[in-house]
Amino acid sequence: MEDLLFDFISKYISLSEDEKNAIISLDIFRSVKKGTILLQEGQNSKESYFVLKGCIRTYYVLDGDEKTTAFYTEMDALTPHCVTSKTPSQYYISCIEDSILLISNTDMEEEVNTKFPKFDVMCRTFSSELLAKNKVDFDEFKTSSPEQRYLNLLQKRPDLIQRVPQHQLASYLGIKPQSLSRLKARILEKDKG
Repeated sequence: MEDLLFDFISKYISLSEDEKNAIISLDIFRSVKKGTILLQEGQNSKESYFVLKGCIRTYYVLDGDEKTTAFYTEMDALTPHCVTSKTPSQYYISCIEDSILLISNTDMEEEVNTKFPKFDVMCRTFSSELLAKNKVDFDEFKTSSPEQRYLNLLQKRPDLIQRVPQHQLASYLGIKPQSLSRLKARILEKDKG
């Protein structure tokens, strides 16, 4: 698992053996079972997540219904808003597959960034990239129809179609599961015709 992480980091910075060993010594790799809730609404947390293998999702519970807002898969990072705002979480984070996660906390991150300043530079670069990507994704979502959202998902993240339960996928797209079934059928018909 370390190799997956080090390959990812190498896109941003090069690591010495001492730096690699420092990361390994932090004991931040966790195997987490499908269905595990990592964060609950109302809970305070200092933990951030990096998905090495598997899939996690964020969702709200509104009037008893789960509203999925995002899926995080291999090489995706998530720092819940409650970590930076130091307020209770307004949403849930759960594993929808057995996952291997890198779980860090703000104290640990500060210590590593102090000892190894290039990690701070890498984190800032990575954060900027994430922010830009999230802005594009949000704008795309707000300006597209459910059918366009589904087609975008097929194009950009086709793995989610197979990995994620249909009711969660429908929620993520902002539609009911029955609407998703009709949408898929309509798209299949168009492809045939």
